[in-house]
Amino acid sequence: MASDSSTTVKSPDAPTIENHRKSSGKRTTSYVLKSLLGGGIAGCAAKTVIAPMDRVKILFQTDNPRYIKYSGSFFGVFRAIRDIHGVYGVKGLFQGHSATLLRIFPYAAIKFMSYEQYKDWIMPRKEDETAFRRTLAGSLAGVSSLFVSYPLDLLRTRLAYEIRMPTPTATTQTTVSGKLPLSNSSPGLIETARMIYHEANPLSQHSKTLGGIANFYRGFVPTTYGMIPYAGVSFMCYESLKSWAVDQDGWWTYGSTKHRQGSLDEDGKSRQLTWWAQLTVGGLSGLIAQTASYPFEVIRRHMQIAGKIESLNGGSGTSSNGVKKFPSTLEMTRFIYRKRGFRGFFVGLSIGFMKVVPMHAVSFYVYEYMKVVLDF
Repeated sequence: MASDSSTTVKSPDAPTIENHRKSSGKRTTSYVLKSLLGGGIAGCAAKTVIAPMDRVKILFQTDNPRYIKYSGSFFGVFRAIRDIHGVYGVKGLFQGHSATLLRIFPYAAIKFMSYEQYKDWIMPRKEDETAFRRTLAGSLAGVSSLFVSYPLDLLRTRLAYEIRMPTPTATTQTTVSGKLPLSNSSPGLIETARMIYHEANPLSQHSKTLGGIANFYRGFVPTTYGMIPYAGVSFMCYESLKSWAVDQDGWWTYGSTKHRQGSLDEDGKSRQLTWWAQLTVGGLSGLIAQTASYPFEVIRRHMQIAGKIESLNGGSGTSSNGVKKFPSTLEMTRFIYRKRGFRGFFVGLSIGFMKVVPMHAVSFYVYEYMKVVLDF
């Protein structure tokens, strides 16, 4: 009888079984759907906060002729924002934002959901969590979300790059706000998509459909290169910093009665970060991730607008600044280095820092909040 009763005593291996059962709950349809919704909302909230800076960063990265004069200085971003607002109003600061939201919702939804699933698969137990495994799970999640969202990201870049200046004439009248009307309104989402689809490329000679689809994945390879360190380092830093901060149990934590699934310790207590500590941890993780992946982002932006630059140059095989219409990753890397040197790969990094800190801070904070609201 004694031997039978001893089987009810938890052995050191018992938490492994319990943790596995808890983690397997992440594979339910309910958990997947809730993590998709929570991740999508978190991504949209974060992108809306930094939309004006995001547009200016794209203009700097792609050497837009009107705004290149503002790049290279810390206050240049504010001057560019003031310039855009003065000519186009508030609407100009959010040009291309509709495409951003269409892209970011599935991207963020799949990224957060995938990370939860990869984390459950790679690290089923708490003691299995390491910096390398967190980085691996984050990288896989980032690449998985990229396949779905990339065409919309290219649309966003092209919409943000469009600059059509007002051309005053003898009959031109100012608007109610005192601004000159634009000579031609900037193209909308559908018009831009059509232009991209019909741009010629080597594949379109064999199949117009394949060629059109390929146009929406221009710059995809360097994006994948950049996504691996960006998403991987971001999730790794966030999880590591958050775990460290919670384990310290300092004045930046508090006891929560609305505990999240799997967040209880052995004593049944739930410690959570305060709102400002949560924002700080998220911001720091984004700062480190941005630095590690920024050169790949610059290469990607240049490749995405290659077709636009070529069309503005009259349809020749090479643009006026020497970029081939469909350059490879290596060719674009060489071009950027020849034109601006090593610093060319970090153009706009200051504004990148300015936007990535609030973006990651809001993104992780809202996702954690949605986990409470949706109870997953």
